[in-house]
Amino acid sequence: MKALPAHTRADTGALSSPGATPLSPIIRLASLCKTYRNAEVEVHAVRDVSLDIYAGDFVAIMGSSGSGKSTLMNILGCLDTPTTGTYELASTNVSTLSRKKLATLRNQKLGFVFQSFNLLSRTSALENVELPMFYSHPLISLETQRSRAREVLNKVGLAGRENHWPNQLSGGQQQRVAIARALVNHPQLLLADEPTGNLDSRTSIEIMGLFQALNASGITIVMVTHELEIAAYCKRVIMMRDGRVLSDTMNVERRSAEDEIAALDDAEGNTMKSV
Repeated sequence: MKALPAHTRADTGALSSPGATPLSPIIRLASLCKTYRNAEVEVHAVRDVSLDIYAGDFVAIMGSSGSGKSTLMNILGCLDTPTTGTYELASTNVSTLSRKKLATLRNQKLGFVFQSFNLLSRTSALENVELPMFYSHPLISLETQRSRAREVLNKVGLAGRENHWPNQLSGGQQQRVAIARALVNHPQLLLADEPTGNLDSRTSIEIMGLFQALNASGITIVMVTHELEIAAYCKRVIMMRDGRVLSDTMNVERRSAEDEIAALDDAEGNTMKSV
């Protein structure tokens, strides 16, 4: 994978027009550290991480087990707080917020996608997608909830499957429901934790195609993955080791999921013709 230093992102894409003032990052981390204490043992999970992520970025965070990527993702998702340093989300200093304000911030500005889908098993796809809106402030009417849930299910390619339960859907379809649920509150940032980890190769490409399409529409995405093949679909790759950022590079030969699916379809069509 050929790459350029990530600072070129700030030099080019972060400018709205020639000569313009650089845009404020949607995420800004400054000297971020996270230390866990267990009796007399200290575990330094994240060490002195400083980075900016701008609106429209599509970032993969990679690293082996114990590298700190999951801890960093939890902090970005406001599920954990740093020990020292600062985390600004959309110019708000998250490090100083109360638990109640953090919960409100998560609901309004963040969408989450998990490896295991985390769908309610006895609830339809539509009702699963509606769930985050029950916790929204101000309250959203039931009619609006239903309309928005249908809209995002259609956006992820599940029109006509609104009333299916999770066990009536394939793994890829369940992940699409989870992505729709993450989008329904119109978040500024989508956080995805190993979103293709439970999927086969073709379905993984299809899900990455959906992420690429969402990113092209303006949604900022940060994704944790341990697979280089999956990270190659992202615009930017951050590699972590021992709690530190080891490298931060831009993909200059980014994979296109749409092209790869088309190539697979052509190959399958040729195979059928030869039978």
